Amino acid sequence: MTKPRRGRPRSFGRRVIGFALKLVALVLLVSAALVLPWRWLPPPTSAFMLRERVAGRGIYQRWTPYPAISRNLVLCVIAAEDQKFAAHNGFDVDAIVRAVEERRRNKRGASTISQQLAKNLYLWPGRSFVRKGLEAYFTVWLEQTWPKRRILEVYLNVAEFGPGIFGAGAASEVIFGKPASALTLSDSALLAAVLPNPKRMSARTPSAYVSERAGQIEQVALHLGTRFVAGI
Repeated sequence: MTKPRRGRPRSFGRRVIGFALKLVALVLLVSAALVLPWRWLPPPTSAFMLRERVAGRGIYQRWTPYPAISRNLVLCVIAAEDQKFAAHNGFDVDAIVRAVEERRRNKRGASTISQQLAKNLYLWPGRSFVRKGLEAYFTVWLEQTWPKRRILEVYLNVAEFGPGIFGAGAASEVIFGKPASALTLSDSALLAAVLPNPKRMSARTPSAYVSERAGQIEQVALHLGTRFVAGI
């Protein structure tokens, strides 16, 4: 009489565990390949730029190193988008709680600069759970492997400031006819004011809302002060 083979369940379990470990290793390897090179090298493109190209729309973008970007723009973007940027680890928990409690009225959401960079570089617009989950995943990678200044530098080079206008260098030249290093506080506040919806709002011909929003950003930027930027 043949005895039952008791080793099968264990060997099957080992195969499953082995496959899972290999899958995790592959995901981590691919993630590292997507994130780590851009800690030192300028990203050649972004998911949002590729989206424009696939749609047949032209883009204008030129890499501008962090030292060549006006501190005014750095300060205004932080004032408008993520005032806790220097302190958090990628997620503003207080802002997330407020956004959940007021989601029907909240138009901007609770995304930090790190989250927005993860979305712009790797993902697509939208609010699905899958997209938000991937955004959180890449945000953790960015925060754990890049310094804060590099996150800010890349964000300022891939953020869209107008239809097809990506990055501080392109925006300053196209909209204001000057290099990014020469942006004034008022220029910078206008650029920061259109970030929530650069395809509908214009820094070149600002609406009453954009002008009012820019004025508010200027006040917050002055309150934060250049010492805040110097610490990044």
